[in-house]
Amino acid sequence: MMDAINHYLTVRRVCGFVLSNDEVLLRSYATFAARRHEKHVNASTAIEWAGLGPSIAQRDTRLRTVCRFSRFIRLDDNAHQLPPARHFSHHKKRRLPYIYSDTELAQLIQAALELDTRDALRPRTYATLIALLAVTGLRISEAINLRLSEVTTEGLVISKTKFHKSRLVPLHESAALGLDRYLRFRSRWNACDDHVFIDDGGKELSYGVVYRMFQKLLNAAQLSSPSERPRPRLHDLRHRFAVRALQASPQNCASVSQHMLALSTYLGHVNIDATYWYLEATPELLRDICSTCETFYAGGAS
Repeated sequence: MMDAINHYLTVRRVCGFVLSNDEVLLRSYATFAARRHEKHVNASTAIEWAGLGPSIAQRDTRLRTVCRFSRFIRLDDNAHQLPPARHFSHHKKRRLPYIYSDTELAQLIQAALELDTRDALRPRTYATLIALLAVTGLRISEAINLRLSEVTTEGLVISKTKFHKSRLVPLHESAALGLDRYLRFRSRWNACDDHVFIDDGGKELSYGVVYRMFQKLLNAAQLSSPSERPRPRLHDLRHRFAVRALQASPQNCASVSQHMLALSTYLGHVNIDATYWYLEATPELLRDICSTCETFYAGGAS
């Protein structure tokens, strides 16, 4: 079975999929099946193996991973069984975003600027990073992987994306000026690394380091969420950008559709459904939609 798994992974990776987690899971399943001397996917064995996951969500993921592999390999050998993908009946729910207010964003940036002395690089690195995430909606991985050569007069060239799709992210004039100020300050450091965001030692930032620093900044800015709101996260800066962009959307239907498509492209979404999710995840936007629908049904203009 391992040869079939290797073939499956190779074909899908040629199509641009990373499949790091899929590889780990499929090899684990193959080892489990080999102990039973099984050379083909067996539905009951797959369910039993998937059931070893510690949570319903993980059990569902494990089984669906085997199902995708089985659908593929059955085209060459229908001796493989196709397990029932919905056996664990798990429905994935996306966490509601925390939408930072302008005041909260300013508090975070100020907390970053107070990390160290004004002539140190670290305060400006984190202040600029947070500001850039908020005004561009970049993923944190895209921001910390950004290279100096990818900062152009037309915008930011994002080449290391979640779905391997390069895109150009234009910058507002004020954002471009802010980034340029940081880069001029950064040039004082004799850094051997070409990443845009570096630490005082001239080395690139890692996600773990940025994550831990962001937790400190949340505490320093005294940003604690009420019980009815989700806890603020680093990724929510991207959510903030998306929501603000949707709130600025035109009112007529044709323009809204074009606006959504442009936003989806700007954010690097592989599917526009991910962009429309912000409508249902944000109470302010839902209220606007309800108000528009009520006006329409009452005979007003749409």
